[in-house]
Amino acid sequence: MTPPKRLTQQDIARMAGVSQTTVSMVLNNRSDTEVRISPETRDRVLRVIRETGYIADPAARRLAERRNRIIGVFTYEAVFPSASADFYHPFLLGIEERAEDAGCDLLLFTSAKAASGERRRIFNADSRVRLADGCVLLGRTVDRDDLARLLAEGFPFVSIGRRDDAGGPVPYVGVDYPPAVRALVERVTALGHTRLAYVGAGEGGESRTDRMRGFRDAAGPEALHLPVEEGGHARILDELSAAGVTAAFVEEPADGTALAEAAEARGLSVPGDLSILVLGTPDRRPGFTGFRIPRREIGWRAVELLTEILERGGTPQELLPCEPVEGSTLAAPRDRKA
Repeated sequence: MTPPKRLTQQDIARMAGVSQTTVSMVLNNRSDTEVRISPETRDRVLRVIRETGYIADPAARRLAERRNRIIGVFTYEAVFPSASADFYHPFLLGIEERAEDAGCDLLLFTSAKAASGERRRIFNADSRVRLADGCVLLGRTVDRDDLARLLAEGFPFVSIGRRDDAGGPVPYVGVDYPPAVRALVERVTALGHTRLAYVGAGEGGESRTDRMRGFRDAAGPEALHLPVEEGGHARILDELSAAGVTAAFVEEPADGTALAEAAEARGLSVPGDLSILVLGTPDRRPGFTGFRIPRREIGWRAVELLTEILERGGTPQELLPCEPVEGSTLAAPRDRKA
């Protein structure tokens, strides 16, 4: 007689109609400032646990009972201390929390420039990446040759950020940018804005192309696109003004800050003269209208998906939704205001 299949957190999540992350937080009695679980949701998860007789045995904990109990984190940029520390900190916090739940240690592999000026690669003469059971890749861009070799050699890994195929499908957890950007564009046009612009590269990496795709889907091909060149925010303001743009969608939060400061230095009002929407979690200047990237939750899921790969194989790919952020940088254009 075949023994019954043991229930997993995924089974409980499906029955309760929530994410696996939510089930894990309920089981561990966790709460934090970024992800809040309503009492109704918590009660629903606990009811399913009681009704099914589920005994907590997370995959991550089973992972901790074998192998080296080491999860690698390979960073393609310097993450601390650095100007980008605030951006990477929530990812690292989420990774650390899930590794702690699993009873695993973290081993950081960095590709920050060495004395020679060359960046380390995952595979090189001094590589120690195989000390880890598997690896989470962290960086705005990831080397495609590294991805191809990881896939070819069957080394378990998960990329933070959506990645195109690299000789095969790449396991990842990333951000579902297109619908988030489309929703912002639709909100802006509903206020009466008709001249829109996308400020940023819009290419060169999956996260950039995804944001541009969402913008084009909603704004149309005729909307203005202005790449940012170093020190070019004054030029961008000139071009926005010449084109009659009243709402700018800025790819990088730092550029949103610089653009707002440049506008204010000219005596322009944000959002009175120009609405600015930031397509990602703002950095040092709060108050932008846009959306929040669920970076901490992505860190959690990266470790959870790596656990699944180590236990069952496969190539999981997951995109998490963004949370809209109500800011003070969006208003109706002047000719539509009462």
